[in-house]
Amino acid sequence: MNAPVSMAEIWRGPFLESIHMGHAVVCGEGGEIIESWGDPSAIVLPRSSSKMLQAMPLVESGAADAFGLTGEQLALSCASHQGAPMHTDRVQSWLKNLGLSDDDLNCGPQTPRDEADLILMHKTDSSPCRYHNNCSGKHAGFLTLSQHLGSKDPIYVDPSHAVQKACLAAFEELTEETSPGYGIDGCSAPNYAASLHGIARAMAFFASATDGGNTRQKAAARLRDAMRTYPELVAGNGRACTELMHAMDGRVTLKTGAEAFFIAIVPEKKIGVALKIVDGSTRGAECAIAAILVRLGVLDPNHPATLKRLHAPILNFAGQHTGEIRAGLAFQ
Repeated sequence: MNAPVSMAEIWRGPFLESIHMGHAVVCGEGGEIIESWGDPSAIVLPRSSSKMLQAMPLVESGAADAFGLTGEQLALSCASHQGAPMHTDRVQSWLKNLGLSDDDLNCGPQTPRDEADLILMHKTDSSPCRYHNNCSGKHAGFLTLSQHLGSKDPIYVDPSHAVQKACLAAFEELTEETSPGYGIDGCSAPNYAASLHGIARAMAFFASATDGGNTRQKAAARLRDAMRTYPELVAGNGRACTELMHAMDGRVTLKTGAEAFFIAIVPEKKIGVALKIVDGSTRGAECAIAAILVRLGVLDPNHPATLKRLHAPILNFAGQHTGEIRAGLAFQ
Protein backbone atom coordinates (compact mmCIF):
# COMPACT_ATOMS: atom_id res chain seq x y z
CA MET A 1 0.00 0.00 0.00
CA ASN A 2 1.44 3.35 -1.05
CA ALA A 3 1.38 6.25 1.37
CA PRO A 4 -0.67 9.37 0.60
CA VAL A 5 1.25 12.17 -1.08
CA SER A 6 1.29 15.96 -0.76
CA MET A 7 -1.57 17.35 -2.84
CA ALA A 8 -2.10 20.83 -1.40
CA GLU A 9 0.14 23.09 0.64
CA ILE A 10 -0.59 26.10 2.83
CA TRP A 11 2.17 28.71 2.85
CA ARG A 12 2.36 31.62 5.30
CA GLY A 13 5.01 34.04 4.12
CA PRO A 14 8.10 31.92 3.34
CA PHE A 15 7.00 29.03 5.56
CA LEU A 16 5.22 25.83 4.63
CA GLU A 17 2.59 25.75 7.38
CA SER A 18 0.30 22.82 6.48
CA ILE A 19 0.12 19.97 4.01
CA HIS A 20 -2.97 18.12 2.77
CA MET A 21 -2.07 14.55 1.82
CA GLY A 22 -4.13 12.38 -0.46
CA HIS A 23 -4.63 9.81 -3.18
CA ALA A 24 -5.87 10.26 -6.75
CA VAL A 25 -6.41 8.16 -9.86
CA VAL A 26 -6.97 9.01 -13.53
CA CYS A 27 -8.56 6.14 -15.50
CA GLY A 28 -8.97 5.56 -19.22
CA GLU A 29 -12.13 4.25 -20.88
CA GLY A 30 -10.97 0.66 -20.50
CA GLY A 31 -10.54 1.10 -16.75
CA GLU A 32 -6.76 1.23 -16.99
CA ILE A 33 -4.83 3.62 -14.76
CA ILE A 34 -3.33 6.44 -16.81
CA GLU A 35 -1.81 8.27 -13.87
CA SER A 36 -2.03 7.95 -10.11
CA TRP A 37 -0.74 9.50 -6.91
CA GLY A 38 -0.61 7.76 -3.57
CA ASP A 39 -2.44 4.44 -3.39
CA PRO A 40 -4.98 3.58 -6.14
CA SER A 41 -6.13 0.57 -4.11
CA ALA A 42 -7.08 2.65 -1.05
CA ILE A 43 -10.59 1.76 0.11
CA VAL A 44 -12.74 4.86 0.26
CA LEU A 45 -16.27 6.05 0.90
CA PRO A 46 -17.02 8.31 -2.09
CA ARG A 47 -19.88 10.02 -0.27
CA SER A 48 -21.80 12.42 -2.54
CA SER A 49 -19.31 11.89 -5.36
CA SER A 50 -21.17 8.62 -6.00
CA LYS A 51 -24.58 10.23 -6.59
CA MET A 52 -24.53 9.62 -10.33
CA LEU A 53 -23.98 5.93 -9.56
CA GLN A 54 -26.94 5.99 -7.18
CA ALA A 55 -29.02 7.69 -9.88
CA MET A 56 -28.24 5.11 -12.55
CA PRO A 57 -31.19 2.80 -11.67
CA LEU A 58 -33.54 5.81 -11.86
CA VAL A 59 -32.70 6.21 -15.56
CA GLU A 60 -31.72 2.68 -16.52
CA SER A 61 -34.94 1.15 -15.15
CA GLY A 62 -37.11 3.41 -17.28
CA ALA A 63 -38.44 5.28 -14.23
CA ALA A 64 -37.10 8.65 -15.43
CA ASP A 65 -38.93 8.32 -18.73
CA ALA A 66 -42.07 6.89 -17.16
CA PHE A 67 -42.34 9.95 -14.90
CA GLY A 68 -41.20 12.39 -17.59
CA LEU A 69 -38.17 13.63 -15.67
CA THR A 70 -36.33 16.59 -17.18
CA GLY A 71 -32.61 17.24 -17.44
CA GLU A 72 -32.94 19.61 -14.50
CA GLN A 73 -34.43 16.87 -12.35
CA LEU A 74 -31.69 14.44 -13.37
CA ALA A 75 -29.08 17.04 -12.41
CA LEU A 76 -30.80 17.45 -9.03
CA SER A 77 -30.79 13.68 -8.53
CA CYS A 78 -26.97 13.90 -8.60
CA ALA A 79 -26.73 17.16 -6.65
CA SER A 80 -25.42 18.33 -3.30
CA HIS A 81 -27.32 21.59 -3.55
CA GLN A 82 -27.23 24.45 -1.06
CA GLY A 83 -30.93 24.82 -0.41
CA ALA A 84 -31.51 27.92 -2.53
CA PRO A 85 -35.00 28.51 -3.96
CA MET A 86 -33.81 27.35 -7.39
CA HIS A 87 -33.18 23.96 -5.75
CA THR A 88 -35.96 23.69 -3.20
CA ASP A 89 -38.72 24.94 -5.50
CA ARG A 90 -37.84 22.25 -8.03
CA VAL A 91 -37.68 19.52 -5.39
CA GLN A 92 -41.07 20.52 -3.95
CA SER A 93 -42.62 20.52 -7.42
CA TRP A 94 -41.11 17.08 -8.09
CA LEU A 95 -42.56 15.71 -4.86
CA LYS A 96 -45.96 17.20 -5.66
CA ASN A 97 -45.96 15.49 -9.06
CA LEU A 98 -45.32 12.20 -7.26
CA GLY A 99 -48.26 12.86 -4.94
CA LEU A 100 -45.83 13.17 -2.03
CA SER A 101 -44.64 15.80 0.42
CA ASP A 102 -41.68 16.77 2.56
CA ASP A 103 -42.68 14.13 5.12
CA ASP A 104 -42.02 11.36 2.60
CA LEU A 105 -38.32 12.24 2.31
CA ASN A 106 -36.11 9.99 4.47
CA CYS A 107 -33.33 12.60 4.68
CA GLY A 108 -33.36 14.88 7.71
CA PRO A 109 -34.00 18.63 7.64
CA GLN A 110 -30.94 20.75 6.99
CA THR A 111 -30.28 24.46 7.34
CA PRO A 112 -29.75 25.85 3.82
CA ARG A 113 -26.23 26.95 2.89
CA ASP A 114 -27.64 29.61 0.61
CA GLU A 115 -27.12 32.89 2.47
CA ALA A 116 -30.19 34.71 1.12
CA ASP A 117 -32.52 31.83 1.95
CA LEU A 118 -30.97 31.42 5.40
CA ILE A 119 -31.52 35.14 6.15
CA LEU A 120 -35.13 34.87 4.98
CA MET A 121 -35.63 31.82 7.19
CA HIS A 122 -34.41 33.76 10.23
CA LYS A 123 -36.53 36.80 9.38
CA THR A 124 -39.68 34.72 9.05
CA ASP A 125 -38.85 32.56 12.07
CA SER A 126 -39.28 29.45 9.96
CA SER A 127 -37.52 26.10 10.32
CA PRO A 128 -35.53 24.11 7.76
CA CYS A 129 -37.35 21.29 6.00
CA ARG A 130 -36.20 18.04 4.47
CA TYR A 131 -36.35 19.59 1.01
CA HIS A 132 -33.62 21.98 2.17
CA ASN A 133 -31.35 18.97 2.67
CA ASN A 134 -28.52 19.05 0.15
CA CYS A 135 -29.45 15.50 -0.90
CA SER A 136 -33.18 16.09 -1.37
CA GLY A 137 -32.89 15.80 -5.16
CA LYS A 138 -31.26 12.40 -4.82
CA HIS A 139 -34.04 11.36 -2.45
CA ALA A 140 -36.72 12.59 -4.86
CA GLY A 141 -35.04 10.27 -7.37
CA PHE A 142 -35.15 7.41 -4.87
CA LEU A 143 -38.88 8.01 -4.33
CA THR A 144 -39.49 8.08 -8.08
CA LEU A 145 -37.68 4.77 -8.52
CA SER A 146 -39.53 3.30 -5.54
CA GLN A 147 -42.90 4.15 -7.09
CA HIS A 148 -41.76 2.76 -10.44
CA LEU A 149 -40.74 -0.52 -8.79
CA GLY A 150 -44.10 -0.68 -7.04
CA SER A 151 -42.62 -0.70 -3.54
CA LYS A 152 -44.93 0.09 -0.64
CA ASP A 153 -42.09 0.35 1.89
CA PRO A 154 -41.64 4.04 2.79
CA ILE A 155 -38.16 3.50 4.28
CA TYR A 156 -36.40 3.53 0.93
CA VAL A 157 -32.96 4.16 2.49
CA ASP A 158 -32.88 0.75 4.16
CA PRO A 159 -30.12 -1.33 2.52
CA SER A 160 -32.63 -4.17 2.05
CA HIS A 161 -35.07 -1.94 0.11
CA ALA A 162 -35.41 -2.59 -3.62
CA VAL A 163 -34.13 0.93 -4.37
CA GLN A 164 -30.89 0.43 -2.45
CA LYS A 165 -30.39 -3.06 -3.85
CA ALA A 166 -30.58 -1.53 -7.35
CA CYS A 167 -28.11 1.19 -6.33
CA LEU A 168 -25.65 -1.37 -4.95
CA ALA A 169 -25.89 -3.49 -8.12
CA ALA A 170 -25.12 -0.47 -10.31
CA PHE A 171 -22.29 0.59 -7.98
CA GLU A 172 -20.59 -2.80 -8.04
CA GLU A 173 -21.06 -3.32 -11.77
CA LEU A 174 -19.63 0.07 -12.70
CA THR A 175 -16.72 -0.02 -10.24
CA GLU A 176 -16.17 -3.67 -11.27
CA GLU A 177 -15.66 -4.53 -7.62
CA THR A 178 -17.57 -6.22 -4.83
CA SER A 179 -18.07 -3.53 -2.21
CA PRO A 180 -16.56 -4.43 1.18
CA GLY A 181 -19.44 -2.66 2.93
CA TYR A 182 -21.07 0.67 3.55
CA GLY A 183 -21.40 3.57 5.94
CA ILE A 184 -24.58 5.57 6.52
CA ASP A 185 -24.34 8.93 4.80
CA GLY A 186 -25.43 12.28 6.20
CA CYS A 187 -28.74 11.90 4.35
CA SER A 188 -29.38 8.44 5.91
CA ALA A 189 -28.77 6.44 2.72
CA PRO A 190 -26.09 3.72 2.60
CA ASN A 191 -22.85 4.86 0.98
CA TYR A 192 -20.89 1.94 -0.41
CA ALA A 193 -17.12 1.65 -0.30
CA ALA A 194 -14.79 0.80 -3.17
CA SER A 195 -11.18 1.29 -4.09
CA LEU A 196 -10.21 4.69 -5.45
CA HIS A 197 -9.34 2.92 -8.71
CA GLY A 198 -12.84 1.44 -8.81
CA ILE A 199 -14.47 4.86 -8.45
CA ALA A 200 -12.21 6.33 -11.16
CA ARG A 201 -13.04 3.34 -13.39
CA ALA A 202 -16.75 4.05 -12.96
CA MET A 203 -16.23 7.72 -13.83
CA ALA A 204 -14.32 6.72 -16.95
CA PHE A 205 -17.39 4.72 -17.99
CA PHE A 206 -19.51 7.85 -17.62
CA ALA A 207 -16.92 9.78 -19.64
CA SER A 208 -16.96 7.34 -22.54
CA ALA A 209 -20.73 6.65 -22.57
CA THR A 210 -22.64 7.77 -25.66
CA ASP A 211 -26.27 8.45 -26.54
CA GLY A 212 -25.95 5.82 -29.24
CA GLY A 213 -24.80 3.08 -26.90
CA ASN A 214 -26.69 0.42 -24.98
CA THR A 215 -29.23 1.15 -22.24
CA ARG A 216 -26.58 1.59 -19.55
CA GLN A 217 -24.42 3.88 -21.69
CA LYS A 218 -27.44 6.02 -22.60
CA ALA A 219 -28.37 6.34 -18.93
CA ALA A 220 -24.81 7.32 -17.96
CA ALA A 221 -24.60 9.88 -20.77
CA ARG A 222 -27.94 11.45 -19.75
CA LEU A 223 -26.87 11.89 -16.14
CA ARG A 224 -23.40 13.17 -17.04
CA ASP A 225 -24.78 15.66 -19.54
CA ALA A 226 -27.57 16.82 -17.22
CA MET A 227 -24.99 17.69 -14.59
CA ARG A 228 -22.74 19.68 -16.90
CA THR A 229 -25.71 21.39 -18.53
CA TYR A 230 -27.11 22.56 -15.18
CA PRO A 231 -24.05 23.11 -12.96
CA GLU A 232 -25.90 25.60 -10.76
CA LEU A 233 -28.33 22.83 -9.76
CA VAL A 234 -25.53 20.40 -8.91
CA ALA A 235 -24.17 22.70 -6.18
CA GLY A 236 -24.94 26.42 -6.30
CA ASN A 237 -23.56 29.93 -6.52
CA GLY A 238 -19.99 30.23 -5.26
CA ARG A 239 -19.49 26.45 -5.00
CA ALA A 240 -16.49 24.71 -6.56
CA CYS A 241 -18.47 22.18 -8.63
CA THR A 242 -20.61 24.89 -10.19
CA GLU A 243 -17.88 27.46 -10.76
CA LEU A 244 -15.34 25.04 -12.19
CA MET A 245 -17.88 23.42 -14.54
CA HIS A 246 -18.76 26.90 -15.81
CA ALA A 247 -15.05 27.68 -16.16
CA MET A 248 -14.68 24.66 -18.45
CA ASP A 249 -17.78 25.59 -20.49
CA GLY A 250 -19.54 22.34 -19.62
CA ARG A 251 -16.77 20.16 -21.05
CA VAL A 252 -16.29 18.37 -17.73
CA THR A 253 -18.68 17.03 -15.09
CA LEU A 254 -17.55 17.53 -11.50
CA LYS A 255 -18.93 16.34 -8.19
CA THR A 256 -17.63 16.80 -4.68
CA GLY A 257 -18.28 14.53 -1.74
CA ALA A 258 -18.06 15.03 2.00
CA GLU A 259 -14.73 14.46 3.73
CA ALA A 260 -12.71 15.81 0.80
CA PHE A 261 -13.72 13.51 -2.03
CA PHE A 262 -13.94 14.67 -5.65
CA ILE A 263 -14.61 13.09 -9.03
CA ALA A 264 -14.25 14.44 -12.55
CA ILE A 265 -15.72 13.06 -15.78
CA VAL A 266 -13.96 14.24 -18.95
CA PRO A 267 -15.86 13.07 -22.07
CA GLU A 268 -13.52 14.60 -24.65
CA LYS A 269 -10.64 12.52 -23.26
CA LYS A 270 -12.81 9.59 -22.14
CA ILE A 271 -11.21 9.63 -18.71
CA GLY A 272 -12.45 9.60 -15.14
CA VAL A 273 -10.78 11.00 -12.04
CA ALA A 274 -11.22 10.13 -8.37
CA LEU A 275 -9.54 12.03 -5.54
CA LYS A 276 -9.45 11.69 -1.75
CA ILE A 277 -7.72 14.02 0.71
CA VAL A 278 -7.11 11.93 3.80
CA ASP A 279 -7.60 14.68 6.40
CA GLY A 280 -11.08 15.46 5.07
CA SER A 281 -10.24 19.08 4.16
CA THR A 282 -12.49 20.63 1.52
CA ARG A 283 -9.91 23.29 0.66
CA GLY A 284 -7.34 20.56 0.03
CA ALA A 285 -9.68 18.63 -2.27
CA GLU A 286 -10.69 21.72 -4.25
CA CYS A 287 -7.07 22.74 -4.72
CA ALA A 288 -6.04 19.22 -5.77
CA ILE A 289 -8.89 18.69 -8.25
CA ALA A 290 -8.14 22.07 -9.83
CA ALA A 291 -4.47 21.07 -10.14
CA ILE A 292 -5.40 17.77 -11.81
CA LEU A 293 -7.81 19.47 -14.25
CA VAL A 294 -5.11 22.01 -15.18
CA ARG A 295 -2.65 19.13 -15.63
CA LEU A 296 -5.13 17.39 -17.95
CA GLY A 297 -5.42 20.55 -20.06
CA VAL A 298 -9.15 21.07 -19.55
CA LEU A 299 -9.04 23.93 -17.02
CA ASP A 300 -7.45 27.32 -17.67
CA PRO A 301 -4.90 27.90 -14.87
CA ASN A 302 -5.61 31.64 -15.02
CA HIS A 303 -9.40 31.46 -14.86
CA PRO A 304 -10.79 33.25 -11.77
CA ALA A 305 -12.55 30.04 -10.66
CA THR A 306 -9.19 28.24 -10.78
CA LEU A 307 -7.27 30.98 -9.00
CA LYS A 308 -9.90 30.97 -6.24
CA ARG A 309 -8.73 27.46 -5.31
CA LEU A 310 -5.26 26.99 -6.78
CA HIS A 311 -2.62 29.58 -5.80
CA ALA A 312 -5.44 31.29 -3.94
CA PRO A 313 -4.34 34.09 -1.60
CA ILE A 314 -5.00 33.80 2.12
CA LEU A 315 -6.02 37.12 3.65
CA ASN A 316 -6.18 38.06 7.30
CA PHE A 317 -8.94 40.11 8.93
CA ALA A 318 -7.21 43.34 7.94
CA GLY A 319 -7.13 42.26 4.31
CA GLN A 320 -3.39 41.61 4.32
CA HIS A 321 -2.05 38.91 2.00
CA THR A 322 -0.53 36.47 4.49
CA GLY A 323 -0.05 33.36 2.37
CA GLU A 324 -1.59 31.09 -0.23
CA ILE A 325 -2.78 27.58 -0.98
CA ARG A 326 -0.73 25.85 -3.66
CA ALA A 327 -0.66 22.52 -5.45
CA GLY A 328 1.35 19.97 -3.50
CA LEU A 329 4.57 18.25 -4.50
CA ALA A 330 2.56 15.53 -6.26
CA PHE A 331 1.69 18.00 -9.04
CA GLN A 332 4.97 19.91 -9.22
